[in-house]
Amino acid sequence: MRSLLSRLDRYFAARPDPARVGWLRQWTYAHRGLHGNGRVENSRGAFQAALEAGLGIECDIQRSLDDWPMVFHDWDFARLIGRPEKAAALTRAEWRELAYLESEERPLDLSELLALVAGKVPLLIEIKSRKGYNVEWTCRRVVDALAGYDGSHAVMSFDPRVSRWLGRHSPATVRGLVMREDDHGYTQQPWQRHLALWIARPEFLAYHVAALPNPMVAGLREAGLPVLTWTVNSPEARAVAAQFADAPIAEGAGLP
Repeated sequence: MRSLLSRLDRYFAARPDPARVGWLRQWTYAHRGLHGNGRVENSRGAFQAALEAGLGIECDIQRSLDDWPMVFHDWDFARLIGRPEKAAALTRAEWRELAYLESEERPLDLSELLALVAGKVPLLIEIKSRKGYNVEWTCRRVVDALAGYDGSHAVMSFDPRVSRWLGRHSPATVRGLVMREDDHGYTQQPWQRHLALWIARPEFLAYHVAALPNPMVAGLREAGLPVLTWTVNSPEARAVAAQFADAPIAEGAGLP
Protein backbone atom coordinates (compact mmCIF):
# COMPACT_ATOMS: atom_id res chain seq x y z
CA MET A 1 0.00 0.00 0.00
CA ARG A 2 2.78 2.46 0.86
CA SER A 3 4.47 1.77 -2.48
CA LEU A 4 1.18 2.35 -4.32
CA LEU A 5 0.58 5.64 -2.49
CA SER A 6 4.11 6.77 -3.31
CA ARG A 7 3.54 6.13 -7.01
CA LEU A 8 0.20 7.95 -6.88
CA ASP A 9 1.77 10.90 -5.07
CA ARG A 10 4.30 11.30 -7.84
CA TYR A 11 1.61 11.00 -10.49
CA PHE A 12 -0.72 13.57 -8.99
CA ALA A 13 1.96 16.11 -8.08
CA ALA A 14 2.77 18.47 -10.90
CA ARG A 15 5.94 17.88 -12.89
CA PRO A 16 7.34 21.38 -12.89
CA ASP A 17 9.83 22.63 -15.42
CA PRO A 18 13.15 23.06 -13.54
CA ALA A 19 13.64 26.38 -15.31
CA ARG A 20 10.28 27.52 -13.90
CA VAL A 21 10.76 26.49 -10.27
CA GLY A 22 14.53 26.23 -9.84
CA TRP A 23 14.76 29.61 -8.13
CA LEU A 24 12.76 28.24 -5.19
CA ARG A 25 15.76 26.17 -4.11
CA GLN A 26 18.27 29.01 -4.27
CA TRP A 27 17.17 31.23 -1.38
CA THR A 28 16.57 31.48 2.33
CA TYR A 29 13.18 33.12 2.89
CA ALA A 30 12.51 35.49 5.78
CA HIS A 31 9.34 34.25 7.48
CA ARG A 32 6.88 37.17 7.50
CA GLY A 33 9.81 39.39 6.62
CA LEU A 34 12.87 39.97 8.77
CA HIS A 35 10.96 40.81 11.94
CA GLY A 36 12.14 41.24 15.53
CA ASN A 37 14.32 43.92 17.10
CA GLY A 38 11.46 46.39 16.86
CA ARG A 39 10.27 45.26 13.42
CA VAL A 40 6.76 43.81 13.27
CA GLU A 41 6.02 40.69 11.21
CA ASN A 42 4.59 41.33 7.73
CA SER A 43 5.38 45.04 8.03
CA ARG A 44 7.17 47.40 5.66
CA GLY A 45 10.11 47.57 8.05
CA ALA A 46 10.42 43.78 8.19
CA PHE A 47 10.30 43.48 4.41
CA GLN A 48 12.78 46.30 3.90
CA ALA A 49 15.17 44.62 6.33
CA ALA A 50 14.86 41.34 4.39
CA LEU A 51 15.66 43.16 1.17
CA GLU A 52 18.73 44.74 2.71
CA ALA A 53 19.87 41.35 4.03
CA GLY A 54 19.47 39.71 0.62
CA LEU A 55 16.79 37.30 1.81
CA GLY A 56 13.74 36.06 -0.03
CA ILE A 57 10.45 37.08 1.54
CA GLU A 58 7.50 35.02 2.77
CA CYS A 59 4.26 36.85 3.58
CA ASP A 60 0.61 36.16 4.43
CA ILE A 61 -2.59 37.37 2.81
CA GLN A 62 -5.96 38.14 4.37
CA ARG A 63 -8.83 39.85 2.53
CA SER A 64 -10.45 43.12 3.55
CA LEU A 65 -14.18 43.76 3.59
CA ASP A 66 -13.91 45.37 0.15
CA ASP A 67 -11.82 42.48 -1.19
CA TRP A 68 -8.30 43.91 -1.15
CA PRO A 69 -5.53 41.38 -0.47
CA MET A 70 -3.93 42.64 2.73
CA VAL A 71 -0.53 41.52 4.02
CA PHE A 72 -1.41 40.16 7.45
CA HIS A 73 -1.31 36.77 9.17
CA ASP A 74 -4.07 36.68 11.81
CA TRP A 75 -7.82 36.48 11.35
CA ASP A 76 -8.27 39.38 13.79
CA PHE A 77 -6.32 42.40 14.99
CA ALA A 78 -6.01 41.52 18.68
CA ARG A 79 -2.42 40.24 18.83
CA LEU A 80 -0.71 42.78 16.61
CA ILE A 81 -2.92 45.87 16.74
CA GLY A 82 -4.87 45.51 19.98
CA ARG A 83 -8.33 45.83 18.46
CA PRO A 84 -11.17 43.29 18.58
CA GLU A 85 -12.35 43.41 14.96
CA LYS A 86 -11.97 40.56 12.52
CA ALA A 87 -9.62 41.25 9.63
CA ALA A 88 -12.41 40.77 7.10
CA ALA A 89 -14.67 43.30 8.87
CA LEU A 90 -12.76 46.42 7.81
CA THR A 91 -12.29 48.01 4.39
CA ARG A 92 -8.84 48.71 2.97
CA ALA A 93 -9.25 52.38 3.91
CA GLU A 94 -10.05 51.36 7.49
CA TRP A 95 -7.05 48.99 7.54
CA ARG A 96 -4.88 51.94 6.54
CA GLU A 97 -5.96 53.79 9.69
CA LEU A 98 -4.63 51.01 11.92
CA ALA A 99 -1.19 51.01 13.54
CA TYR A 100 0.77 48.13 15.00
CA LEU A 101 1.13 48.00 18.77
CA GLU A 102 4.93 47.94 18.56
CA SER A 103 5.30 50.37 15.68
CA GLU A 104 3.73 53.39 14.02
CA GLU A 105 3.64 51.45 10.75
CA ARG A 106 0.36 50.48 9.16
CA PRO A 107 -0.56 47.22 7.39
CA LEU A 108 0.26 46.98 3.69
CA ASP A 109 -1.85 45.70 0.87
CA LEU A 110 -0.27 43.32 -1.63
CA SER A 111 0.23 45.95 -4.31
CA GLU A 112 2.26 48.06 -1.88
CA LEU A 113 4.45 45.08 -1.01
CA LEU A 114 5.00 44.30 -4.69
CA ALA A 115 6.06 47.90 -5.31
CA LEU A 116 8.51 47.69 -2.41
CA VAL A 117 10.07 44.37 -3.45
CA ALA A 118 10.04 45.22 -7.17
CA GLY A 119 11.64 41.93 -8.14
CA LYS A 120 14.77 42.43 -6.03
CA VAL A 121 14.25 39.13 -4.20
CA PRO A 122 11.75 36.28 -4.65
CA LEU A 123 8.41 36.41 -2.90
CA LEU A 124 6.36 33.58 -1.37
CA ILE A 125 2.72 34.59 -0.88
CA GLU A 126 0.68 32.44 1.50
CA ILE A 127 -3.09 32.76 1.17
CA LYS A 128 -4.83 32.14 4.49
CA SER A 129 -7.92 29.93 4.53
CA ARG A 130 -10.20 28.09 6.92
CA LYS A 131 -13.47 26.18 6.92
CA GLY A 132 -16.26 28.07 5.19
CA TYR A 133 -13.95 30.71 3.71
CA ASN A 134 -14.26 31.74 0.05
CA VAL A 135 -10.59 31.18 -0.67
CA GLU A 136 -11.09 31.13 -4.44
CA TRP A 137 -12.09 34.80 -4.36
CA THR A 138 -8.89 35.65 -2.50
CA CYS A 139 -7.00 33.73 -5.20
CA ARG A 140 -8.61 35.92 -7.84
CA ARG A 141 -7.73 39.13 -6.01
CA VAL A 142 -4.13 38.02 -5.48
CA VAL A 143 -3.72 37.08 -9.14
CA ASP A 144 -5.19 40.44 -10.15
CA ALA A 145 -2.65 42.22 -7.95
CA LEU A 146 0.18 40.19 -9.49
CA ALA A 147 -0.76 41.10 -13.07
CA GLY A 148 2.33 42.60 -14.69
CA TYR A 149 4.65 41.78 -11.79
CA ASP A 150 7.91 40.44 -13.24
CA GLY A 151 9.78 39.36 -10.11
CA SER A 152 10.10 35.72 -9.06
CA HIS A 153 7.08 34.79 -6.98
CA ALA A 154 4.91 31.86 -5.94
CA VAL A 155 1.54 31.50 -4.25
CA MET A 156 0.90 28.79 -1.65
CA SER A 157 -1.62 27.76 0.99
CA PHE A 158 -2.56 25.05 3.45
CA ASP A 159 -5.82 24.89 1.51
CA PRO A 160 -5.33 22.58 -1.49
CA ARG A 161 -8.06 24.44 -3.35
CA VAL A 162 -5.64 27.34 -3.82
CA SER A 163 -3.12 25.36 -5.84
CA ARG A 164 -5.94 23.65 -7.75
CA TRP A 165 -7.53 27.02 -8.60
CA LEU A 166 -4.22 28.48 -9.74
CA GLY A 167 -3.52 25.48 -11.93
CA ARG A 168 -6.86 25.96 -13.66
CA HIS A 169 -7.16 29.75 -13.80
CA SER A 170 -3.62 31.15 -13.54
CA PRO A 171 -1.24 28.48 -14.85
CA ALA A 172 1.60 30.99 -15.17
CA THR A 173 1.65 31.34 -11.35
CA VAL A 174 3.99 28.95 -9.54
CA ARG A 175 1.79 27.20 -6.98
CA GLY A 176 2.55 25.37 -3.73
CA LEU A 177 0.95 23.37 -0.93
CA VAL A 178 1.78 24.10 2.72
CA MET A 179 1.50 21.10 5.05
CA ARG A 180 1.90 20.20 8.70
CA GLU A 181 1.08 17.15 10.80
CA ASP A 182 0.48 18.47 14.30
CA ASP A 183 -2.81 19.39 16.02
CA HIS A 184 -2.97 22.77 14.28
CA GLY A 185 -3.02 21.44 10.74
CA TYR A 186 -5.54 19.89 8.39
CA THR A 187 -3.41 16.89 7.45
CA GLN A 188 -2.69 14.98 10.65
CA GLN A 189 -3.51 11.61 9.11
CA PRO A 190 -1.64 10.08 6.16
CA TRP A 191 -4.82 9.79 4.09
CA GLN A 192 -5.44 13.51 4.57
CA ARG A 193 -1.94 14.33 3.35
CA HIS A 194 -2.32 12.20 0.24
CA LEU A 195 -5.78 13.63 -0.46
CA ALA A 196 -4.53 17.22 -0.11
CA LEU A 197 -1.69 16.47 -2.49
CA TRP A 198 -4.00 14.91 -5.05
CA ILE A 199 -6.41 17.86 -4.89
CA ALA A 200 -3.68 20.50 -5.05
CA ARG A 201 -1.28 19.03 -7.63
CA PRO A 202 1.33 21.53 -6.45
CA GLU A 203 4.59 22.52 -8.07
CA PHE A 204 6.33 22.63 -4.69
CA LEU A 205 5.74 21.81 -1.04
CA ALA A 206 6.32 23.96 2.03
CA TYR A 207 6.47 21.36 4.80
CA HIS A 208 6.60 21.83 8.58
CA VAL A 209 10.18 21.31 9.72
CA ALA A 210 8.99 19.46 12.84
CA ALA A 211 7.51 16.76 10.56
CA LEU A 212 10.76 16.07 8.70
CA PRO A 213 12.05 13.61 7.67
CA ASN A 214 8.95 12.23 6.00
CA PRO A 215 8.77 9.35 3.50
CA MET A 216 6.16 11.02 1.31
CA VAL A 217 8.14 14.25 1.19
CA ALA A 218 11.37 12.40 0.48
CA GLY A 219 9.77 10.54 -2.43
CA LEU A 220 8.37 13.70 -3.96
CA ARG A 221 11.66 15.52 -3.54
CA GLU A 222 13.50 12.65 -5.18
CA ALA A 223 11.04 12.87 -8.08
CA GLY A 224 11.95 16.54 -8.59
CA LEU A 225 9.37 18.48 -6.57
CA PRO A 226 11.05 21.37 -4.68
CA VAL A 227 10.57 21.12 -0.91
CA LEU A 228 10.72 24.21 1.29
CA THR A 229 10.38 23.95 5.06
CA TRP A 230 9.15 26.24 7.85
CA THR A 231 9.49 27.69 10.41
CA VAL A 232 13.23 27.24 10.74
CA ASN A 233 13.95 29.15 13.96
CA SER A 234 16.97 27.41 15.51
CA PRO A 235 20.35 25.99 14.43
CA GLU A 236 18.93 22.50 14.99
CA ALA A 237 15.98 23.19 12.69
CA ARG A 238 18.32 24.66 10.13
CA ALA A 239 20.35 21.43 10.14
CA VAL A 240 17.15 19.43 9.53
CA ALA A 241 16.21 21.79 6.69
CA ALA A 242 19.64 21.43 5.10
CA GLN A 243 19.38 17.64 5.12
CA PHE A 244 15.74 17.03 4.23
CA ALA A 245 14.56 20.08 2.26
CA ASP A 246 15.73 22.36 -0.50
CA ALA A 247 15.30 25.77 1.16
CA PRO A 248 14.30 27.14 4.57
CA ILE A 249 11.62 29.65 5.48
CA ALA A 250 13.33 31.02 8.55
CA GLU A 251 13.30 33.52 11.36
CA GLY A 252 15.35 34.41 14.42
CA ALA A 253 18.12 31.93 15.23
CA GLY A 254 17.26 29.88 12.14
CA LEU A 255 18.58 32.56 9.82
CA PRO A 256 22.15 32.37 8.53
